[in-house]
Amino acid sequence: METVDRRALLATGALALAGTAAGSRPAHAQSGAKPIFEVAAVTIPIAGEKDVFPVRRIYCIGRNYAAHAIERGSDPTREPPFFFQKPTDAIQNVAPGTVANHPYPSLTKNYHHEVELVVALKSGGTNIAPDKALDHVYGYALGLDMTRRDLQNGMAAEKKPWEIGKSFDHAAVLGPIHPATRTGHFTKGAISLAVNGNVRQSSDLSKMIWSVAEQIAKLSEAFELKAGDIIYSGTPENVGPVVKGDVLVCKLDGLSDMSIRIV
Repeated sequence: METVDRRALLATGALALAGTAAGSRPAHAQSGAKPIFEVAAVTIPIAGEKDVFPVRRIYCIGRNYAAHAIERGSDPTREPPFFFQKPTDAIQNVAPGTVANHPYPSLTKNYHHEVELVVALKSGGTNIAPDKALDHVYGYALGLDMTRRDLQNGMAAEKKPWEIGKSFDHAAVLGPIHPATRTGHFTKGAISLAVNGNVRQSSDLSKMIWSVAEQIAKLSEAFELKAGDIIYSGTPENVGPVVKGDVLVCKLDGLSDMSIRIV
């Protein structure tokens, strides 16, 4: 009798889940319509796992280290943070222990590196309290916010959106995501970038103006955050140009190193 009851319960639950899934499908799926072509899903490898992390949106915070804000001509006081986005298909995954070829992009003659801690969310919401924000973090990765600086500066000077300087193919370079259950949450730790063996960027995560928790909270005031969102949390000072042939090595205490070659 107990077995029958358990089977009935499982069957009922399965039907309920199926109904929920059907109700949450897009209208075209419910009507029997189908996409005219497939678009590849964007994912990020998870360190030590066979599963991958699906990406929904890429958010980036600007000028989140005081010294970098100064070098970009901004006041480093704690004014409200500002954010921009990159397209998800701008992601270039880089496996640990490899040197990935990274194409020098079109239209620019001043291509810059920006090394950053990247935050991956497993859940989200709106108006998230800072003291609850880290509950939504799945893990962390090391990233590069690559920038066509001349295009960004030119558009900014004309008071036009500078998306063309930030949002292009391969502009979001990423190492694997390390689950926070293994690494803990990052409030401090050395972060650096070297070009051809010469260290250019060197700082500590504790110097971020807005912490990871504060970034999540502020973002959730403007957007409904969801599982699959990732956040580039800002770069320290001494961003600079790279040319074809340069090899970049990024380091962050607690994560695997990441290397690319500009080609």
